[in-house]
Amino acid sequence: MPQPSKTDPGRFFEDFRLGETIVHATPRTVTAGDVSLYTALYGPRFAVQSSDAFARSLGYPAAPVDDLLVFHIVFGKTVPDVSLNAVANLGYADGRFLAPVYPGDTLATTSEVIGLKQTSGGDAGIVYVRSVGVNQRGEAVLSYVRWVLVRKRLPGTPAAIEHVPELPKAVAPEALGAACPPLSAGAYDDSLAGSLFRWGDYEPGERVDHVDGMTVEEAEHQLATRLYQNTAKVHFDAHAARGSRFGRRLIYGGHVISLARALSFNGLGNAFHVAAINAGRHVAPLFAGDTVYAWSEVLEREALPGREDVGAMRLRLVATRDLPCADFPLRRDEGYAEGVLLDLDYWALLPR
Repeated sequence: MPQPSKTDPGRFFEDFRLGETIVHATPRTVTAGDVSLYTALYGPRFAVQSSDAFARSLGYPAAPVDDLLVFHIVFGKTVPDVSLNAVANLGYADGRFLAPVYPGDTLATTSEVIGLKQTSGGDAGIVYVRSVGVNQRGEAVLSYVRWVLVRKRLPGTPAAIEHVPELPKAVAPEALGAACPPLSAGAYDDSLAGSLFRWGDYEPGERVDHVDGMTVEEAEHQLATRLYQNTAKVHFDAHAARGSRFGRRLIYGGHVISLARALSFNGLGNAFHVAAINAGRHVAPLFAGDTVYAWSEVLEREALPGREDVGAMRLRLVATRDLPCADFPLRRDEGYAEGVLLDLDYWALLPR
């Protein structure tokens, strides 16, 4: 009898079963080195995550790990089991940051398959998963849904069962404060934080051009994706990519999210905590040599029940490629304007 293969080619659409739970390898201890490398790659400047002294003055035991670094590590665990054979990562919803993470914490991830839908072409299908990251004490630190277009092993094979889950359009404001401890009254220093504008200084409908741009280098995006132990072939295998639709390696979509978030400091310097991801769409691919710009729109401003220290602001973060954002590019006719890369809807917390 032939011996079973000791290597894993990744799952195809037919391999997923509605309701199954996938335990992902490998637990990952987050270190101060990971935080430093993340800072070197993107340059985020939010004071709470940058300074132990600043964070402790507010009531944190130390500077928490950047929320998006947590997201990428939890996400990276899922790639070998969910999206190794993906055509595209289609979107995100109902992402909730549930507890702060600190250097020394160990993160592990499980995913539940909550939806399956084959495409009309019959050569691929959409897989919906809810992924949950937990720390070494078994406490959930992050929960989110994403859906991925995954190739079929045998095109034309019908789906065993189809189900599209109902997802909330936005995370409710009362669920937003879990990962932010009560801040010491009067301790937040605007000068050290780098912005004078707090929660009450922004209005729904306001738009902010973040002005700065950042050009992506080939080595940077590969280093970043390896940092998260994301094994997706499209980001690394230049030989295989030459035969793909684009003819070159794609940059991991989360890299774009982190770049845009770091750029948003210029105009939103006190939006120190990403509390939830309501929805997100990668509109177009990014490649090495492209320059990312970003702008934000304030969608809502909400007080949090029982919290006088911070308020929530729902933001639309738009990233563009080689396109400064003075005119706030977004829509054109029935689709997106040329140059738009990312359309991300999220909640941030700001001091009041």
